[in-house]
Amino acid sequence: MARSVDSEALWRVRTLIDTHYTQPLDLDELARTANFSRFHFLRAFRRTFHATPHEYLTRKRIERAKQLLAESELTVTQVCFEVGFESLGSFSTLFHKSVGWSPSIYRARTWEMRKNPLKFIPNCYIIMHGIQISDPKE
Repeated sequence: MARSVDSEALWRVRTLIDTHYTQPLDLDELARTANFSRFHFLRAFRRTFHATPHEYLTRKRIERAKQLLAESELTVTQVCFEVGFESLGSFSTLFHKSVGWSPSIYRARTWEMRKNPLKFIPNCYIIMHGIQISDPKE
């Protein structure tokens, strides 16, 4: 019974993070929402979701940033603040660490992929599957 109640509390906090990821979220506040001590909440959240609340929140923000960079005309700085980061430097560093490219390079690649998708298919795959490319320079 206690396990079920703990699980419900953790899912309630995760839902809170999912809906309020753009706002500053405090670990103590999240622990209070689950009615856990700070340290018990941190351990239980990590055990249940395989990430700390901070890691989960960062991943949520990065995923939304990727979507905004690919689909909107917002600047990188606007995207940074839109998803809840308070520092462009930390946003760029975390984005690069998570995605492998800086936000501006990620945007350029996604826009180029949308414009010219065949450019990103490996040549061995093209040859193996007989894909016809209209311009050999692609």
